[in-house]
Amino acid sequence: MKNPDRGTVNHRLKWTGITLLLVALTIAAGWGIYKLPAPLVDRMLQTDILKQAELWKRRVVLHLDDPEMALRTGNIDDHDLEFLSSMPEASDVYRFKLLDTAGRVVWSTRANEIGSMEERAFFRSDVARGMIHYIQQVVPLSEIDGLDLHTDNIQNATQHHVAEVFMPVTKNGRFIGAIEFFTDFSDLRTTFISRLRISLAILSGIALFALGAVSLATYRTNRFQVLALQKQSAKERDLMDEQLRLAREVRLLGELNEWLQSSRSLDELFDMVTRFMTHILPEAEGSVYVYSNSRDVLDGCASWNGGSHKAHIHPEGCWGLRRGRTYEFGASEIDFVCEHAEPHDGRPYFCFPILAHGETVGLLHLRAHEGSGEEFHSSKKLAQLCAEQISMAIANVRMRDQLHDQSVRDPLTGLFNRRHMTETLRKGISRSQQTGAPLSLIAVDVDHFKKFNDTHGHDAGDMVLRAVGSALEQGCDRDEVACRIGGEEFMLILPDNTPEDAMTRAEKLRQAVEAVSVRYGEKSLPRITISVGVAHYPAHGTMPQDLMRAADDALYVAKDKGRNQVQVARAAHIINASTDKGPTGPGTTQPSSSAA
Repeated sequence: MKNPDRGTVNHRLKWTGITLLLVALTIAAGWGIYKLPAPLVDRMLQTDILKQAELWKRRVVLHLDDPEMALRTGNIDDHDLEFLSSMPEASDVYRFKLLDTAGRVVWSTRANEIGSMEERAFFRSDVARGMIHYIQQVVPLSEIDGLDLHTDNIQNATQHHVAEVFMPVTKNGRFIGAIEFFTDFSDLRTTFISRLRISLAILSGIALFALGAVSLATYRTNRFQVLALQKQSAKERDLMDEQLRLAREVRLLGELNEWLQSSRSLDELFDMVTRFMTHILPEAEGSVYVYSNSRDVLDGCASWNGGSHKAHIHPEGCWGLRRGRTYEFGASEIDFVCEHAEPHDGRPYFCFPILAHGETVGLLHLRAHEGSGEEFHSSKKLAQLCAEQISMAIANVRMRDQLHDQSVRDPLTGLFNRRHMTETLRKGISRSQQTGAPLSLIAVDVDHFKKFNDTHGHDAGDMVLRAVGSALEQGCDRDEVACRIGGEEFMLILPDNTPEDAMTRAEKLRQAVEAVSVRYGEKSLPRITISVGVAHYPAHGTMPQDLMRAADDALYVAKDKGRNQVQVARAAHIINASTDKGPTGPGTTQPSSSAA
């Protein structure tokens, strides 16, 4: 029953469209009949008036004994004056003026205008250069000379259309003056407009009638064929849309998998998920949660399509996580709302546990947009595939992070190892070469570490190393890197620190380690002290190995001078900073009174 109803609706819509089109064309034709004749007639009359004005000018010039003298001085004999005065009665001109080259009126049918000046700019810019100037204006009847207001043939209208024409007069190519004609063409204009409107109305009526008849005949002839084609094309279109939808979903899933597998961090991964899910499931808002390292809560990581996520949720608050399988709210007669979905407005939603290698790593939550419940339920399979793609990507990123940490971290102290330190130092030197930013390297060695191992055992020694590593890590800021390069030796890379700042940081680090108290079993271990060597780029080297060697040399000088102190390397030799700067100068370090 759907297709006949749709065909009837389409039939009515098309018929309505044709009717509206004819009405619109009728209105457009009426507007054109009313508006178009006036400018067309004005253009035609302008051409005709300009031709007549040329004849009027020629008649005036030919009848004047000396046109140049008359236009220049206004001296006109009686014979010429009689001709000029009779000109309005013998032509369509009801008023005209003679003007000299400066625009002064030397003679006029209105005596009171003689001696006045034509101040309008076009006289000097156009007329004085030999150009004809035409002005059409509407004036009251009182402005028209020689018009009998009581005559029966005068129109009732109080406004008349008048043409004002400036005709330049030249002699031997030289401008000697101008003649200004005034002519009233209102009656002629009204007649032409009326006739043109009648003609346009007849032509428009014939055209509209023919168009309506042809449209109706064509519509009735093709209606049944069109309906049949529409039914067939609708089926083909639905099939094509389904195929295109499936192809698009497969393509997007493939692209999603490719991009997710190439992500280098979870933040980058969730950014990709946000962008792809907006396109893959546009009818649903969503969010992603991932288990924290403690696995007691899930952290909100991303949301899209108008969705929102909470900072933390408990796994017991999600029915999908509690039951270990997908939970679909709105698919059963009795449903329970998850805590993380509150406040809930009744819209259906999915909760997909994200599984990887048999372990739940997170949650994908999707909620239908208002009014898209049917499309939302039909997208469950696609959403499940997306959850699987996301789960594998999260597992891969975490595994990659773990492997990377194992390759660059020292397992005992958690600091970076020698391999990572060398690479970071090389990058820091390259950056300093490009930007000129300062760079310093601090070498640290635990004083008398062998005694801790020999006296208290290796476990106590490991505790000392962890304590020193913790102090170094706490002393790092921004892009600074603390590393354990082997045994009891440590190094700190300090980018963007001036030599004076680096010396201050080294001394604070020495004091921080000296203040550390380590308990082993029931007793406290002896006080821990460190010897520190500082080297600066490029004063002490431009290569990583040169800078490390300079810092080590300064460290050995600190040990030779009694340990528990800071020494700075110099280009030619290494001296104690206190030797040059004094006990209170910048970069000054003094051995502790209890140096080992």
